[in-house]
Amino acid sequence: MATNPASTGAGKEPRWFKGKVKAVPSGDTLVIMGNTKADALPPEKTITLAYLIAPRLARRGGSDEPFAWNSREYLRKLCIGKEVTFKVDYTVPSIGREFGTVFLGSANVGELVVEHGWAKVREQGQQRSEANSTLQNLLQMEEQAKQQGLGRWSKVPGASEASIRKLPPSAIGDPSNLDAIGLLTANKGRPMQGIVEQVRDGSTVRVYLLPEFQFVQVFVAGIQCPSMGRRAAVDTIVEPEIISDEANGETPDEPRAPLTSAQRLAASAVSATEVSPDPFAREAKHFTETRVLNREVRIVLEGVDKFSNLIGSVYYPDGDSPTAKDLALELVVNGLARYVEWSANMMEEDARRRLKSAELQVKKDRIRIWTNYVPPPTNSKAIHDQNFTGKVVEVVSGDCIIVADDAVPYGSPLAERRVNLSSIRCPKMGNPRRDEKPAPFAREAKELLRTRLIGRQVKVSMEYSRKLTVADGSVPGPGSSESRVMDFGSVFLISPTKPEGEDTSTAPATAGGQQQPLNVAELVVARGYGTVIRHRDFEERSNHYDALMAAESRAVAGKKGIHSAKDPPVMHITDLTTASAKKAKDFLPFLQRTRRHPAVVEYVLSGHRFKLLIPKETCSIAFSFSGVRCPGRDEPYSDEAIALMRRKILQRDVEIEVETVDRTGTFLGSLWESKMNMAVVLLEAGLARLQTTFGTDRIPDAHLLAQAEQSAKRQKLKIWENYVEGQEVSNGSVPESRQKEVLKVFVTEVLGGGKFYVQTVGDKMFASIQQQLASLNLGEAPVLGTFNPKKGDLVLAQFSVDDSWNRAMIVNVPRGGSVQSLNDEFEVFYVDYGNQEVVPYSRLRPLDPSVSSVPGSVQLCSFAFIKVPSLEEDYGQEAAEYLCEQTLGNSHEFKAMIEERDTSGGKAKGQGTGTILFVTLVDVEAGSNVNAAMLKEGLARLEKRRRFESKERKSAIDNLEEFQDEAKKNRRGMWQYGDVQSDDEESAPPARKPVGRR
Repeated sequence: MATNPASTGAGKEPRWFKGKVKAVPSGDTLVIMGNTKADALPPEKTITLAYLIAPRLARRGGSDEPFAWNSREYLRKLCIGKEVTFKVDYTVPSIGREFGTVFLGSANVGELVVEHGWAKVREQGQQRSEANSTLQNLLQMEEQAKQQGLGRWSKVPGASEASIRKLPPSAIGDPSNLDAIGLLTANKGRPMQGIVEQVRDGSTVRVYLLPEFQFVQVFVAGIQCPSMGRRAAVDTIVEPEIISDEANGETPDEPRAPLTSAQRLAASAVSATEVSPDPFAREAKHFTETRVLNREVRIVLEGVDKFSNLIGSVYYPDGDSPTAKDLALELVVNGLARYVEWSANMMEEDARRRLKSAELQVKKDRIRIWTNYVPPPTNSKAIHDQNFTGKVVEVVSGDCIIVADDAVPYGSPLAERRVNLSSIRCPKMGNPRRDEKPAPFAREAKELLRTRLIGRQVKVSMEYSRKLTVADGSVPGPGSSESRVMDFGSVFLISPTKPEGEDTSTAPATAGGQQQPLNVAELVVARGYGTVIRHRDFEERSNHYDALMAAESRAVAGKKGIHSAKDPPVMHITDLTTASAKKAKDFLPFLQRTRRHPAVVEYVLSGHRFKLLIPKETCSIAFSFSGVRCPGRDEPYSDEAIALMRRKILQRDVEIEVETVDRTGTFLGSLWESKMNMAVVLLEAGLARLQTTFGTDRIPDAHLLAQAEQSAKRQKLKIWENYVEGQEVSNGSVPESRQKEVLKVFVTEVLGGGKFYVQTVGDKMFASIQQQLASLNLGEAPVLGTFNPKKGDLVLAQFSVDDSWNRAMIVNVPRGGSVQSLNDEFEVFYVDYGNQEVVPYSRLRPLDPSVSSVPGSVQLCSFAFIKVPSLEEDYGQEAAEYLCEQTLGNSHEFKAMIEERDTSGGKAKGQGTGTILFVTLVDVEAGSNVNAAMLKEGLARLEKRRRFESKERKSAIDNLEEFQDEAKKNRRGMWQYGDVQSDDEESAPPARKPVGRR
């Protein structure tokens, strides 16, 4: 319906319009709305069926005419919400009404009403006595209905009286006519059938409750729509019951009938001062009208406010779907209502949570009433595309664990990542150093995760980070003004096992009967060992927040854990690690009564010393291996020994055998995990040495320890790398020559600024990977949509220089993120060689997980003690070309002596990123120092001396200084025009065309 036609005059053909029936006020009147563009309010027209008179519905204090309700219900069920075609036959300007013909499909609605006996035909006035074919046809149908006793012409005795509704006093405008509390008590939570008669605003409806026909006003629970304001004068009110018995629609001189109750309330609410509707108020009202007005709905009463107003949820049918829609939720989702806490508290937890989540999403999308919404400041920040798998190494508390990332090389300081469980809070473990005891159920929460997660493979999805200040309970380090940042994520146990008595609802089964990964946070909350954090609007939260809230509801209902009224279990632990050595010695006989004791490793203090909890004796002890010692703190391989023991035994169930106690109160003995003597593991790895001064006669498995050490010596592993048969190194300090780690390497790629990639000589893992890749049978490019590489994924890529297939990391993806054609370009970084290039999708293939889980074979290095110009600086290009000639231009083997490590770059994400080793590079065959050669050619300069530097660094720079002096003297390279020094730090090199070793 695009326009409003003028009154039809003589000689003019009436225009036909299309529209949808929005409301049916009576048995002969329809409100039809037109079709418009999205978000625009459509025009409406009230059409009274031409030549018909339907029985009048009751007004306030009155009663229906016989069959009035049946007549209206017939027309309502026939037309409401349906597409119709109509025309205006004539208008009566004096009463502002239009009379017309309406077609539903090919059926004439007026004829259907008369045919079924629900309206009578008006007789023509004297001034319109000429013949009218339409009127004659209606009169014939009316006569047939009378003869058959249909509708209002029923011949059944008492049918006329029975059709009149017995209406209770209306509660609208007069709350005393309704016992709101009594109605709520009788129907709380039970769906009540009703028909919406009027929509006051988007969140307020007036309803006939069936079958008693109690007329009530219901405020939709949990939401509030924009106000419709106040009017200075009553708008034109459609009064379908005021009709004319004249064929031309002229009204008699008698006064009009009184207004209905709804119309009286509207008139009484009129104020002399007009208040305009709020933005989107009309849209919200129209949204509600098009879904519930004159439709059958289900009302679930939730509560009553202090003014005896009914608060309830309204559900309306969704077409032919058996599932009804929630009006409140639909209004919020479409940005036409806001969440209201006071009425939402009357609703169930799930319904409340759905409304709150919907409002949060619509605020983010800034839809309608939230168009100009500005989120409040928050200290949380979303984390995107940080998913990884790994093994749980440590459980810090019930809501914090440490996971060893599978993608990071073993022993790297970046391998272990601390993950706080998103959106939950568990009781605090306390701090023994500050004499803080664990809160109730803190031990139980930690023990639950320890028994379920330690040593298990998990999938981690990082979700947000939060900056903590002193006000949040964080204590910054001394002299530090920066806040502490905590990373939060969801952790899933990939292959959950179900212990006895476990709640299976936390791990739903798939269609094939297999269990889905178990959400660890949901498990903790469901067992009653944690609570869900009530986040503020726009605060980042878990992607599984609804599941966490549902788990908390189950725990509260089951009175589990912290929700129980029972006192928490009490466990008194005697901590012998802080007690005197005398007390430890006094406790020794208790630990020697039984040969072996079950224990739990609480902390790894060093490679050979641990803190153990012995549950049976309710004590914690310091424990050390008998006769086995690892490198001390700050000595080479000390960190590797600690990392190995953390991976192998931290928080694991072990068995110990105590032999004695030393003068510091540390118990000495042997320790087994899964029947494996862990001292043997250390010795076999070359991370410890056997001390015979202790006496091997009392050490179980002493022969195994000796064999393990001999094996490490023969293979020259770790601390034995410089071992010479017959030359024993004392158990004291490590010789100076062994302080630095030396790698035998090939240079595979040269970048600018003195950075280059190296590959370890004789890398067995790399050789194994190359064999696997060579055996692959790679067919045609994958079908679009079946393989969608994402940033950070490891794939197979075909190198453009020699067409070989190699492992590569996706650095950049095509615009939009999805693959549209085989020519879409991806930027990849070859993790085994160090080069980076752009390749089309057709040269990519998915990579088997068994190959992708192995870390890359190259390591980013930079020259120690010298600075090389970047490619953008003078002599930067010449320096890169010279380095290529010295390293890539031959097949020489190099020794890289590691002087320093820079781990601030984090995990490698492409060329030039990740951990950097600062090395002295020596050509083994030529016996030349490449660092010195760069200085001698004038292609690098010495670093600035530090105010406080070690003797080793000072000596190294002193030795290199003569090469720089020679370049200056001979005016080579950058010294061509004299001594020009620059203190600027080199910038990160850009990606270069791949020219690596293959």
